[in-house]
Amino acid sequence: MSTIAVKSVTLDNGLQLPYAESGYPNGTPVVFVHGAGESWRSFEPVLGLLPTSLHGYAPTQRGHGDADKPAAGYRPEDYATDLVGFLDALGVERAVLVGAGTGGIAARIVAGGHPHRVAGLVLLGTPTELADKSWASELRGATERLGEPGGPDPAELLPADSGTADLARFSAVMADEARRTPPHVWRQTVDGLLRADLPATLGGILVPTLVVWGDRDDRVPRADQQRITDTVPGARLSVYEGAGHAVHWERPGPVTGELAEFAEAAVRPVG
Repeated sequence: MSTIAVKSVTLDNGLQLPYAESGYPNGTPVVFVHGAGESWRSFEPVLGLLPTSLHGYAPTQRGHGDADKPAAGYRPEDYATDLVGFLDALGVERAVLVGAGTGGIAARIVAGGHPHRVAGLVLLGTPTELADKSWASELRGATERLGEPGGPDPAELLPADSGTADLARFSAVMADEARRTPPHVWRQTVDGLLRADLPATLGGILVPTLVVWGDRDDRVPRADQQRITDTVPGARLSVYEGAGHAVHWERPGPVTGELAEFAEAAVRPVG
């Protein structure tokens, strides 16, 4: 088991972000990017399993958890800019980016726009598009009622778990993180995702890319994953049978093992 240390960093834009760090100093840098309403704790099951070949960093994004919560700045490109700022602040020249859910959108924006900073890209249950999904429209409506009398519990906005006892306990932890995300952050994040041309963010990605998906994902269909692999040159799809949307919560061991193999291949010298 890897020890997880929680630290804090201030970006050049003044934002203070907590982050978790695990693995080994000489390992390949891997930066984990969580989805809406989550925090670095979304990757806690994986961070505790990192092998000696990896050095993991998991920042909590602006507006979430203990991170600074400005009044505005929650578009996909804002999160992507913070991600580059995070690499700069920690002196990480080049890393494998691992984005889960909507966190994969910020990760792929960085991969397409700053390829010299990205050794490889891993997308865990990341949608190609949200505007075509009824649940995303319902999510937007729910965020509009957050904080109102009789409004929804923010935990209800997270994907449902598969019902196993271990996952239920972890989902309870993530439910608390969702409740710490203020209504304005939820609203602006979801609105930004629905307004953005998300398929366009797949353009220009030339780094090695691994797409990981659970075949019981009730939010992101296989067609979205196929579109990613059809668009990104050389991208490979890995399907976890019986796993749902948050595949890294349900199968942390196999996902970590596959990530380690992918990272090793991504940084291996050619020739």
